[in-house]
Formats: sequence, structure tokens, C-alpha cells
Amino acid sequence: MPSTWLITGATSGFGSLVTERALATGAHVLAVGRRADRLAALSDLAEKGVQGRVTPIQLDLTAPNAQSALSDAIKAAGGLDILVNNAGHGLFGAVEQIDAEDARAIFDTNVLANLTVLRAALPALRASQGRVLQTSSLIGQFSWPSTGVYAATKGAVELISEALAHEVAPTGVKVTIIEPGTHATEFWSDKLNVVAPSEAYAPTVGKFLTDFTSQPPEAFGDPNAVADAILAVSTLDEPPLRLAVGADAVENIRASLTSRLAELERWESLSLTPARKTA
Repeated sequence: MPSTWLITGATSGFGSLVTERALATGAHVLAVGRRADRLAALSDLAEKGVQGRVTPIQLDLTAPNAQSALSDAIKAAGGLDILVNNAGHGLFGAVEQIDAEDARAIFDTNVLANLTVLRAALPALRASQGRVLQTSSLIGQFSWPSTGVYAATKGAVELISEALAHEVAPTGVKVTIIEPGTHATEFWSDKLNVVAPSEAYAPTVGKFLTDFTSQPPEAFGDPNAVADAILAVSTLDEPPLRLAVGADAVENIRASLTSRLAELERWESLSLTPARKTA
């Protein structure tokens, strides 16, 4: 029997590529996005010789009715096997310069909407002993200048997902956090949302953003590799909790973890509490 997938952010980037691959397996995809024209294009794709089928769901995941709309769609589909919780957007700038409204908006989309999708999907996933694939980022594990607030949202997704993996393990639901490196999608190109740095942050935030945006297209990974990895992980009997995808993701996450371990070892003597006295 074909599997049923719920894919958020299905109309662009990794989401659209995963949708195409899921359809090629004959899956029924509940494709969630904001843009009706792009959802229609996915539906057209499903009608042009592709084995699977698409149920388009035009929805703002931050809307008050989002959870009920998703729950109704899952019920109408007869259940759910795989969730790709992928919707999100970026925001880059100095921590001090990102105002409260923008910070709140990115947490609403990247964290709170992620939770909304989980609440809607988990009852059906428990019934099917299904899979949860949470899209994070290499900077869910560390932060560069200009990425503090965005990285904080991805760090939140990482810790939520880690707790969730422990909580649902007895039910048979498997959770994997996907940590892509920098890939050539709309996210890193024409949709890069940047708060221009002030003079105080020109040597750090300004330099980083200039260096980053001046890289040639070939410096970024092929997004198809991420979609392929998501599809592969969805079929593993014992999937990893975290999967870094792309050489830059592996290298930078390894460097961050190595640095943190070194710092822990260097300063652990200052964090030790006196041993408790025993009677």
C-alpha cells in the first residue's frame, strides 16, 4: 500500500524536491505551502505520469486554524506514515539589530509552527509507527556572525526533536533531524533576508555576510543530495537521530563539537561543586 507523506514547505527548496521523490515512489503527498500557483504546479506534476498523487493544502502554519486544518487533512487521507517538517525561513543580522517583531516572526514560523505540525501529525504517526523528519541546519549546532537568531530557532528545533525522539520511542515512531549544509536553493540566494549591519558590526557581521554572499554558485552543495538523503533515511529500520548532509555541514559541526569539548575540558575545574559530605 502506498505511503502517505505530509510535507510542509513543499513548494520550494528541499520541500519540493522531496515531494517529487515521494511521488515517484507512488506516495500520497499532503503538500503544504502558502502559494497556490506552486501547489497547483505540484498537482500538475502528479498528473503527468508520476505514480503518486498530491493533496494540496494552502495554509499559513502560523494561523490559528493550522493545527485543525492539518488534522482534518490527515484524517481525510486515512492516516499518515511520514512527516517532513520542513517549512521555515531565514533572518540574518547582528543580534542587537534584529528587532522584536522580526525575532518573534521567525520563532513563530520556525519553532512554534513546527510544534503545530507535530501536534497535528503525531496521533496518526503513532498509529502507523511512522517517521518524523525535522529539517534543521548545520547552524542548528553552532552559530556564525549574523546567524544568531536564525540559529537559535534551529537549535530549538534540534532540542525539541531530541526530546521527542525519547518520548515517542516506545510507540515505534522514529525521529531524525536533518542538518543540511549550504545548498543552492532559494533560501541562500534571492530570499536571503538580511538586516544590514551598523558600523559597529561591520568588522564581524558585515565581513561575514560579504564573504558569504560573494561565493560562486559552485561553492554551494546540490540540494538534490539533501532530498535523496531524506528519502533514504525515511526507509531505514534504525535511522540516526541526526544526519548532517554536505561536506561543509560535517566539517563545521565536527569543528564546533571539537571546540566545545576542548573548552569543557579546559574549564571543567571551575565548574566543579564541592563533594557532598557523607555521614
